[in-house]
Amino acid sequence: MIEKLILVDRHDNQVGEGEKLQVHLDGSLHRAFSVFIFNSNGQLLLQQRAVEKYHSAGLWANTCCGHPRPGEDKLAAARRRLHEEMGFDCSLIPVGSFIYHAQVSDNMVEYEYDHLYAGVFDGSPQHNPAEVAQYKWLDLADIRQQIATNPNSFSQWFLRIFQQPAPLQPELWWQQVRLKEAQS
Repeated sequence: MIEKLILVDRHDNQVGEGEKLQVHLDGSLHRAFSVFIFNSNGQLLLQQRAVEKYHSAGLWANTCCGHPRPGEDKLAAARRRLHEEMGFDCSLIPVGSFIYHAQVSDNMVEYEYDHLYAGVFDGSPQHNPAEVAQYKWLDLADIRQQIATNPNSFSQWFLRIFQQPAPLQPELWWQQVRLKEAQS
């Protein structure tokens, strides 16, 4: 099955659809999501992308990423992909969005309007080896230290989240998730 992505403008308005591989070859702006799962200790679940992935293979990234399908709700898509990649589901809350443009291989470009979601999970992931080589839980300070010493081991979108001129704030996402859980 050919996977279709939602093409968007810089305001996240849908402007069309495109075949996933071609969208990445063309570098077209498209809708995406990134999921950040914390445990009760505030550690972030990272995944190492499987070596079979067509770009960013073997690099470390956030818990999971993906693209909503045409007609699919972004939050539902994020939960679907979390289950497909990491083998579990949990409540997610939106924590922001940003646009980034990055060369991810010699001939592929990620140009995404990336919606960010966060959640809490304290179990053991049952990752899909076709998607994820391995995973680990890390404190945010340790992630920042690893990025400073070895940035080439991380995906471009993950680096952008932690290194933008005005970096996004995963520490605040952890607080937002805890507050939401306390209200439930």
